[in-house]
Amino acid sequence: MRVFRVAAVMALLAAPVYAQSEHVPNYGEADPEKSQQQLEGERSADKAYKSSLSNIPDKGPSDPWGNMRSDGPSKDLAKAAQSKRTKPAGTAN
Repeated sequence: MRVFRVAAVMALLAAPVYAQSEHVPNYGEADPEKSQQQLEGERSADKAYKSSLSNIPDKGPSDPWGNMRSDGPSKDLAKAAQSKRTKPAGTAN
């Protein structure tokens, strides 16, 4: 009885694998010929796609970190450095 159960489980597991292998195209097979209507449909879809791309406005280069960078040191650091230099030598904090 155990043998029959094992055979049934193996058959159930093998069925989906067999079904998938039938519909997978093999490399090297020639593509089926397309009808004239399919070719015209592809051409019109390609033309519509290219025209839609031309309708997109050109956008300048984007710099997402542009607000984070600066050309020089920050103003707070510059003020702190200047205030340390201008304190008299004999004063305490």
